[in-house]
Amino acid sequence: MTKKDFADKMSELSGLTKTDSMKAYDAFISAAQDYLMKGEKVTLMGFGTLSIQEKPARTARNPRTGEAIAVEAKKVVKFKAGKELSEKVAVNK
Repeated sequence: MTKKDFADKMSELSGLTKTDSMKAYDAFISAAQDYLMKGEKVTLMGFGTLSIQEKPARTARNPRTGEAIAVEAKKVVKFKAGKELSEKVAVNK
């Protein structure tokens, strides 16, 4: 699914124009990024929670050469599915 596909589906379900749906999509993404960059969780009831997780520095191995490689600490986005989403996905096997 592409951004356009998603905005088209939003338009179909909400009755908004495709242009307004695209604006709403962009606004949602921007707002979610702003909150995540501040270190806050983004909870979407019935869907899930986006949060930032700190990954510590570690030593990894190059699988080809076996050489040790230092991997720096970093922050990653973590998604935890909500109960409703998990249940819908489980039923839709």
